[in-house]
Amino acid sequence: MIPKPRRRRGTLTDEDRSIWAAFAQVVTRLDGRKPPPAPAAVPEPGPQPVTPPPPARKAPARPVAVGQAPGGLDKATWQRLRGGKMQPERTLDLHGRTAERAHHALRSFLHHAQAEHIRCVEVITGRGAGEAGGVLRRELPEWLNAADLRPMILAVTHPHARNLGAVRILLRRLR
Repeated sequence: MIPKPRRRRGTLTDEDRSIWAAFAQVVTRLDGRKPPPAPAAVPEPGPQPVTPPPPARKAPARPVAVGQAPGGLDKATWQRLRGGKMQPERTLDLHGRTAERAHHALRSFLHHAQAEHIRCVEVITGRGAGEAGGVLRRELPEWLNAADLRPMILAVTHPHARNLGAVRILLRRLR
């Protein structure tokens, strides 16, 4: 979009005058004077140059995986998170929700947590039935790698090796 040239304060452009004249034609004047004459037609502007859209915020190259040490996180912080020593400041329990409702709740929960400058959260999906686990447990890694959530997540792990029904998520700090 081409920026409009600056004009002196108090001066009207031809376009402004034509808009005012069109308005003045439909309004009844109180003092009985005639409305001002309409100015000459404003020429149609030429085709606007196409500007490329702003570059989208890129997600980190590596997808987040539960239990894998991420790049950019020091070893001590990763050990505290993985060992369950980093306590979550907020917890979201997804038990009893449909996959769609759980997904919306997760997105909202993580966005609010990051806005509140919370660093560590826990999401409880439940272990589910069978070897593969429940639907929520299987879907969670996919949801965390979505374009709107992945940039805010630094690391994901289970708080304990035997507790596969919960994950702790370390969120990036807002800059």
